[in-house]
Amino acid sequence: MKRCLALLAALILTTVLPAAAGPDYTALRAKMVERQIVARGVSDPAVLAAMRTLPRHEFVPEDLRGMAYNDHPLPIGQGQTISQPFIVAYMSEALGVKPGQKVLEIGTGSGYQAAVLAAMGAKVYSIEILPELSRRAAAVLKRLGYGAVRLKVGDGYKGWPQEAPFDAVIVTAAAPHIPPPLVEQLRPGGRMVIPVGSGGYEELTLVEKGPQGKVSTRGLMAVRFVPLVREKE
Repeated sequence: MKRCLALLAALILTTVLPAAAGPDYTALRAKMVERQIVARGVSDPAVLAAMRTLPRHEFVPEDLRGMAYNDHPLPIGQGQTISQPFIVAYMSEALGVKPGQKVLEIGTGSGYQAAVLAAMGAKVYSIEILPELSRRAAAVLKRLGYGAVRLKVGDGYKGWPQEAPFDAVIVTAAAPHIPPPLVEQLRPGGRMVIPVGSGGYEELTLVEKGPQGKVSTRGLMAVRFVPLVREKE
């Protein structure tokens, strides 16, 4: 009799108390775009569409997925971070990428920025100096359907000369100065967005290369990024 009652109680609990549902990532993503990105002036339809679609939580460690759509960066291991959603959107818009254009990313990290650019229609080439992060990003990108993103392990300061020139270059770590190899690999008429500085203060900088190769720079905003990691000479 006791066994029957126990089984009945378990059945009632199973029926009345179903397993708790996980976070509604679709709703969180929509809220992120409207409150953090559109509200701050980002309006490029391609950027907004990419960020409304991409499951940002898939690019962060599992124990941090509940915070994936919050208004701040998150650690992804090895001293690196996935950038704040607004910064990803702002940099993507400032880059002015058009479908079919060739983009070089320095600092693959989680793979999220590369996925945003790929979702915008760009042909993405991304360099990461930390092999484990590159492998992890490759697995996530492939699983989500962005396996066409070209990845390479190496020193991003040197760029990817074998694949140059690029229509755009985006650097997702702070460099003490604008790397000359990246400027050289930028196609005339192209743009680079890069955080420049050190010691906890950096300026997000837009580098533009004119049709005749003349280079101009313009500061966009104060930012804080992890430093660009270099190979030891």
